[in-house]
Amino acid sequence: MIFDTHTHYDDEQFNEDRETLLAHLQDNGIGTIVNVGASLQGCQNSIELAEKYPFIYATVGVHPDEVGSLNDETFTWLRQQCDHEKVVAVGEIGLDYYWDNESRDTQKKWFIKQLNLAREKNLPVVIHSREAAQDTLEIMKEYAKGLNGIIHCFSYSVEMAKEYIKMGFYIGIGGVVTFKNSKKLKEVVSEIPLERIVLETDCPYLSPVPNRGKRNSSLNLKYVVEEIASIKDISPEEVIRQTEANACRIYTKCGKSIS
Repeated sequence: MIFDTHTHYDDEQFNEDRETLLAHLQDNGIGTIVNVGASLQGCQNSIELAEKYPFIYATVGVHPDEVGSLNDETFTWLRQQCDHEKVVAVGEIGLDYYWDNESRDTQKKWFIKQLNLAREKNLPVVIHSREAAQDTLEIMKEYAKGLNGIIHCFSYSVEMAKEYIKMGFYIGIGGVVTFKNSKKLKEVVSEIPLERIVLETDCPYLSPVPNRGKRNSSLNLKYVVEEIASIKDISPEEVIRQTEANACRIYTKCGKSIS
């Protein structure tokens, strides 16, 4: 079944129909979901969703736009949440130079601290990097040695994708790959092995064609699967099987529950 490695079902865009939508996902081929923390409140919400639904797991981490909320006290709380039985990774963490909500030095400081937290807790990481390619890679090379995880919503070159794969990371592919102007991402999918690709929505954002611009959900991953299958000239079933296996290798707690 399809494994959605990156969702935000706690987002307010799902407030009106969250329970109905989630209740129908497994009947539509969606097997496992990881709801990703991006703020302290988002971490709490993700854990609550994971506690309510057996097929949902959580990550805890603070997005670079939100790291102003971190201090010794809140970071201690974040560390404690890593021990929850359904928390499967630290994320999403990283650098965002597009919005620059927080100073770049502040972003780097908390990115490194959260990478160290993942190592301390023996958890994978979910990496957010937007318009910060070189700084992200340099920090990862120094502080992410021995870690694994996902480079979420990958938007850089084939060469950089291969660098991350050499380091043991997986490349998150979502709705953007279906866009007509996503030539670079299509090339990445073509050039890297399927064994290093995972599926993600980032819902409610980044809906694929033919639903671009509308609220996204895991139900739209079938379009991403079809695009990857077309690029690689393989069957959609092979894409689903291999990407699920990949996700279970990263998020080991999920793998144990569905194996």
